[in-house]
Amino acid sequence: MLNDPSNSYPVLSKSYKGVYPFKLCAPSFIYPDHYVPNVKLLGPFVDEIELLLFESAPADALLSGQEITALSQLSQELDLTYNIHLPTDISIGDPDPVKQQQAVDSLIGVVKRVAPLRPTTYTLHVPYDDNLGDKDKIKRWQEVVHRNLLKILETGVGNLIAIETLDYPFEIIETIITDLNLSVCMDLGHLIVHGEDLKRVSDKYLDKTSIIHLHGVENKRDHLALDRLPKPLVKPVFEMLGQFSGSVSLEVFSFENLSASLRYFERCWDEKY
Repeated sequence: MLNDPSNSYPVLSKSYKGVYPFKLCAPSFIYPDHYVPNVKLLGPFVDEIELLLFESAPADALLSGQEITALSQLSQELDLTYNIHLPTDISIGDPDPVKQQQAVDSLIGVVKRVAPLRPTTYTLHVPYDDNLGDKDKIKRWQEVVHRNLLKILETGVGNLIAIETLDYPFEIIETIITDLNLSVCMDLGHLIVHGEDLKRVSDKYLDKTSIIHLHGVENKRDHLALDRLPKPLVKPVFEMLGQFSGSVSLEVFSFENLSASLRYFERCWDEKY
């Protein structure tokens, strides 16, 4: 039986639906509860929910059929869309062919399971953990990633797959994104932690970006409340958002951080940064 939101949980005090030229989004784990209670509590206040499906196993633990039905109904009742963050504990670029295939099978299973929710995007981590100075290793990784993405695209998911910016130079995967007509998940927190030039990245990839992950960063720690965003970066970030029309997920994981992030976001936007 699905849990209902507890009356003891705090709720947001203001709706941000339809306020911005993009869909403002909150993650599904703001409250210490399951997917449906989180959506019931958050759905009246934001345009979209990022359903976090971080763990691939067991498959039935991701989202039950009952939860899918309930989430579909809530989407209609609350005028809400969903995006999916695919599991992060597997990799289609794993050097072990067996683990590669397990990752592909798992991701295909998730895509098929959540299809009734009509997600706007499917965010995918494609980690690269090897030597960035070895061009042969990079080429082999690229071949593996390309081949395995083709298998996933056979589900018909198309360019709804958004490859997330992680901790390696995004250039090593950009050709694959272009070749397969995929999109980009631009995680601004990750880019800031790794010292990337946000304007350079925005100029190069914003037109391919379908979803932005936004959160505060301080002392190399990310996923903090947005008011911890380094002050010199506030203007570049909001100038970027002013050119964007996809989904912007405030990727924090507590009510306190979400509430603070929404207030800070509103103030920066209203005051023109």
